[in-house]
Amino acid sequence: MKPRSKWLLGALAVVLAVSGGGYAVMAQPQRDDAARERRADGLPPATAPVRRGDLGSGLQVEGTLGYAQERKLNAGGPGVLTWIAGEGSTVERDGKLYEVGGRAVRLMYGAVPMYRPLKAGDKGEDVKQLKRNLQALGYGTGLDPEDPAYTAGTATAVKRWQKAHKNAETGEVGKEDVAFASGPQRVRGNDAAVGDEPGPGKPVLTVTGTERIVRFRLEAAKAAAAKPGEPVTVRLPGGATAGGKVDSVGGTAGSGDGNDGAGGAGGGGAGGGGGDKKAKVEVSVTFDKPAEVNAPDQSPVTVGLTGETRKGVLSVPVGALLALADGGFGVQVVEDGRAREVKVELGMFGNGRVEVTGGALKEGMQVGIPKL
Repeated sequence: MKPRSKWLLGALAVVLAVSGGGYAVMAQPQRDDAARERRADGLPPATAPVRRGDLGSGLQVEGTLGYAQERKLNAGGPGVLTWIAGEGSTVERDGKLYEVGGRAVRLMYGAVPMYRPLKAGDKGEDVKQLKRNLQALGYGTGLDPEDPAYTAGTATAVKRWQKAHKNAETGEVGKEDVAFASGPQRVRGNDAAVGDEPGPGKPVLTVTGTERIVRFRLEAAKAAAAKPGEPVTVRLPGGATAGGKVDSVGGTAGSGDGNDGAGGAGGGGAGGGGGDKKAKVEVSVTFDKPAEVNAPDQSPVTVGLTGETRKGVLSVPVGALLALADGGFGVQVVEDGRAREVKVELGMFGNGRVEVTGGALKEGMQVGIPKL
């Protein structure tokens, strides 16, 4: 009896390793019912055309919509909390974040945290960023923001700022008066309530930047599909799409809960069995037009990663592949009411298709597809 080739997906389990555009195929035990996928006349039950064009190894992954630069904002001094910015509100420069004993803690922009009181004679980067804020608010005309010294002119500008807010005009800025952050802050949540006494160094607010981002986790074996700067498409709740790019690809982390979203405190407990234990990398995506993204915080989204693209290649549906009796792979070409097997070499897999090369294969040919 002459050996016959079998439909690859009926006889084998195809394991696609998207990383690097390669593939691996692992054999499974043969099933007799795979032979029934041929019609009595020897022709396949369905056909599909051989196509020439660009083939991408892109992925669709689930992520979570959020905001950039999440952090805890700690109390600068002791006292009773008398007011706090509401969840979801946005605080800009000189805006109130919270009040302790009726005294406001105001937001100013800068990279150096408010780690000390600022007064005449002090020098440092924190003094320079205080001057920049006083200038931006209109109180620091004539100040040199590149001079790290807290000068008499700085003290005068501080007094103007204090007078505008009806505070004591001391010319000094207390550690509990200001909180520095990189820009406008969005209040994600309150870590304390009015009437609490959070104390120095204890969290009062959880804040983020105002830039919308997407976070997700990707299996380390597929990390090559997410390269910083690569374009992506994000499908938002309701079906709208938005363009963006991969901003960062972080270190690997175990995933114990099998959830690829990164919206929560992530999960994998140390004990217990089961769950997805594959190493994953943290990926963040920024939007080309973040102001146009209006979906709620922590909304689930789908990110389309471009991955590798092969230009102008021949491809067939993965289901068209045959495991040839003498080894290797082929397709069943259907022409003029007859079928013949053509051996092919496999290239990149992507979007349900596979790149194929073979001297007898041409664009537009019909190849057999089994009923699955």
